Amino acid sequence: MNTNYFSKTRILDGGMGQELLKRGLKPQGSLWSASALIEEKYHQLVVDTHLDFINAGADVIVTTTFTTRRNRLIQNKCEEHFEYVNTKAVELALKARDISKKNILVAGGLPNQNQTYSANLGDDLNLIEKNFYDQAKLLKSNIDFFYLDVMGSGKECEIALKTIKSFNLPVLVGVHIRKNGKLPSGENISDIVKKYKEENWLGIIAACVHPESYEIIIKELKNSDISYGFKLNAFKNIPDDYGVSSTAVWGKGGNPTKILGQREDITESKFYEFVKKFKDAGATILGGCCEIRPSHISKIASLKN
Repeated sequence: MNTNYFSKTRILDGGMGQELLKRGLKPQGSLWSASALIEEKYHQLVVDTHLDFINAGADVIVTTTFTTRRNRLIQNKCEEHFEYVNTKAVELALKARDISKKNILVAGGLPNQNQTYSANLGDDLNLIEKNFYDQAKLLKSNIDFFYLDVMGSGKECEIALKTIKSFNLPVLVGVHIRKNGKLPSGENISDIVKKYKEENWLGIIAACVHPESYEIIIKELKNSDISYGFKLNAFKNIPDDYGVSSTAVWGKGGNPTKILGQREDITESKFYEFVKKFKDAGATILGGCCEIRPSHISKIASLKN
């Protein structure tokens, strides 16, 4: 694909995992959306949810693979499903695309391989590299590009980029930004671009972030020579010391909002206001993450024009 794809305004999908919960998914432990892949009875729900984001106006949908990483499956004592759930996620996303008959792209979501919203990679970087590689290898067939989902540090980006290089696919880099405008590692988003940008980069986005956190880095991103944007969430608060290291901290009933909360103020209209403001400031990659629904995406679809 053309690496200038995001030079024009494009719409990404919203929060698949939280949307599946709202539509009846009953996850086990901290498996979250991975439960919808393990249990066949939820497969049509995954397809239908992808379809609703497509029909809402998304140009890109992301595979439901945030919790199909190996360490999350190990935490939940079901590592034997690793190959199945990752290949199934691609299959269901492609099925939704085919049903829609729309010219949309499918991104292979490659999440952090240790803790969410954290720079903690653990003690074994070789294991992190292996887990990135093994998951990417399962996703690579028939996707249009990789999406590095919620990276917490430059080091994590470096390892992920190294592991996917042999697959010769473009990549959209997504890093988490805290309320102080920096990655969990303390790095600036501009540092990531300067140190690690390669020819296969499609752009960089602030991933699963509060709108207010993105607002802090607007000027910084405007000075970067690359397409940029965001996937905004509607969680109430993500503590700096939050990390899903065990099923116990995930939240009762497998829903992270039990801990992180849900903002009632991010209505479709408010979401549109944030997104339009950020687009007017130069962002071309516009999307949502946790608690952003198809109705939110539909509201911003007109911004492509």
